[in-house]
Amino acid sequence: MACETIKMEISANPDFVSIIRLTTSGIANKIGFSIDDIEDMKVAVSEACTNAIKHSDDESVSITYTILENGLDIEIKDNGKGYDVESIATPDLTQPKENGLGLFIIQTLMDDVKIESKDNQGTIIKMAKYLGVDI
Repeated sequence: MACETIKMEISANPDFVSIIRLTTSGIANKIGFSIDDIEDMKVAVSEACTNAIKHSDDESVSITYTILENGLDIEIKDNGKGYDVESIATPDLTQPKENGLGLFIIQTLMDDVKIESKDNQGTIIKMAKYLGVDI
């Protein structure tokens, strides 16, 4: 059950990722997450925002925080070309590449991650972190 929603729209400018990190930290702290969970969320949100900014075809990226009774849902949306979600392979961690780890990092740090992407309609990364859940 959703309790409250906070929506933000930022310019597709990498310099503004730090503002989203601070916002995420503030909201998660207010809900009562541990420092470790807050740090995990900040990294996951940074990765998602960086991807969204890189792939956005317009000037903005939207972020929606939904405060739940037992956690926090975060949705990051761009208006890029979209891509085939199924085509993203799990990275080979024995031979890491410079890019391609972002989604893996997000999925590792968050409790629940869903990715929706449609041709010429952009991508939405939905992620959730729940209170009292250890991954």
